[in-house]
Amino acid sequence: MTKSEMVAALNEKQAWLPGKKVKIDYGAEGVVLLDGVAGSASEEDGDADTTIKISWDDWQALADGQLDGMTAFMQGKLKVEGDMGNAMQLQGVFAKLRG
Repeated sequence: MTKSEMVAALNEKQAWLPGKKVKIDYGAEGVVLLDGVAGSASEEDGDADTTIKISWDDWQALADGQLDGMTAFMQGKLKVEGDMGNAMQLQGVFAKLRG
């Protein structure tokens, strides 16, 4: 799945945290902003309550179930800035993509 395909799927399934802004920062690959205030997902950069930093390759491994989120966090492959509670809730959001 490309980043653009992921954003389209997030919008289709309304997969974001209501009232919260969460940014996933893939470094050189860009960002995805889940804007639960506006009710949309985009590839636009902006302010967020929580920012998750992860490489695109590690993200793909996470999405494919080859990498566990907690393991990625403990190994420093996934970093969280801001509200950790929002990051914890993202498992449910991304489960919508698989469902």
